[in-house]
Amino acid sequence: MVTLKEIAEKCGVSVTTVSNVINGKAKTSDETKRRIMEVIKETGYRPNVMAKGLRIKRTRTIALIAEDIAQFTSPTIIESIMETCEKMDYRVVVHNLRLYDRWQDTWYGRDSEYHSVIDPVINDVLASQVDGIIYVAGHARIIKTFNKFTDLPVVMCYAYSESKDIPSVVIDDELSAYEIVSYLTANGHERIGFVGGRIDNIHTAQRLMGYQRAMFEKGLLFDPKLIYYGDWSRKAGYEGAKKLMEQKVTALFGVSDLMTGGIYDYLYEKGISIGEDVSVVGFDNESISAFFRPQLTTTALPLREIGKKSAELLLEKLENANGVLLDLEYEAKPQVYKIPCEMVVRQSVCKAK
Repeated sequence: MVTLKEIAEKCGVSVTTVSNVINGKAKTSDETKRRIMEVIKETGYRPNVMAKGLRIKRTRTIALIAEDIAQFTSPTIIESIMETCEKMDYRVVVHNLRLYDRWQDTWYGRDSEYHSVIDPVINDVLASQVDGIIYVAGHARIIKTFNKFTDLPVVMCYAYSESKDIPSVVIDDELSAYEIVSYLTANGHERIGFVGGRIDNIHTAQRLMGYQRAMFEKGLLFDPKLIYYGDWSRKAGYEGAKKLMEQKVTALFGVSDLMTGGIYDYLYEKGISIGEDVSVVGFDNESISAFFRPQLTTTALPLREIGKKSAELLLEKLENANGVLLDLEYEAKPQVYKIPCEMVVRQSVCKAK
């Protein structure tokens, strides 16, 4: 690796002069600047970011703590975070807690198990002298882990923080559910079944609010008999469809594409034609949804936008602290940033009969 000293020797100047030129602080002739930049280009010199960081107590390194990189939402979010950070010359170190791989859906609320995994990672992160942390959750909930443990800037991604100092970036569940249910009501559907996830889950609660708002705006009274709560599984979708079809619904809203697969299973088993006899919509736009027959009308999660926004919020804090302002796409400054989804219209919805 070419050193700063070698660059200085090639140019016949001091190391300080080379350093000042690189950092835009040089008080030297244009010819000297030109010569230094030519040698830098010829030799492929790159600054030692870690060494520089140690001198100024910054490493330009971000710790990304993911609850589980195998969660279907996580890879795209992480890729977007890394891409955004790399454009600003920040390194990203990923820590995978593997919570779902360890305990599937049974770890929620089990603080001792959770802290047995997260605490050692936090200790490693602090010891590595990173500049900031982005925490990527597997599902939306309120997370208190980072409220008081460090002065490092933290951004909560795909979940909520109680701390006023920690911004959260989440999907706009309510608005997105409202839009897709409004699409059903615009097609004349009045008895719409809601196949939800866990009753205590934030995604379920907010998507139900969007469902209720869309129904209310059409003058349709809320009917609790049209609501089914499951566990986000394909089996739960099957059981939800079985129960709700007894209520003479003309459309079914599965709040995840995985559960909607179970809805398809039940309707196919009973010889009910989707997109002709009954309408079905989902949520998530997982890759499998395009392979359902008929292809599923659903809602695409803004995962890249969530990752990008999370990285921008953290980088804004770090760069503003050093006198550099970023030109961010988002100007609003609430602590919770809700990113809307996009409806994907396919062939699973028909006019109500």
